[in-house]
Amino acid sequence: MAHIRVIHDPVGETLTVYWKEPSTEQVCEETGEGVILIKDRRTGEVIGFERLYYRPDTQGQAVTVETIEATP
Repeated sequence: MAHIRVIHDPVGETLTVYWKEPSTEQVCEETGEGVILIKDRRTGEVIGFERLYYRPDTQGQAVTVETIEATP
């Protein structure tokens, strides 16, 4: 099973998602519209993304994550 790490920073208003282990050897590339790709510096592989200006619709509630497996 894949391990996905979701980090919500309510003060900085960011939502960061990693599907590979975060690395000290990573670079970020802004794609526009407040989305930043996080890449492994050595391989260039995208290992996560960050969404800027993220605020949940309701204050004080936990961020929930739903996973759905795509069918071919």
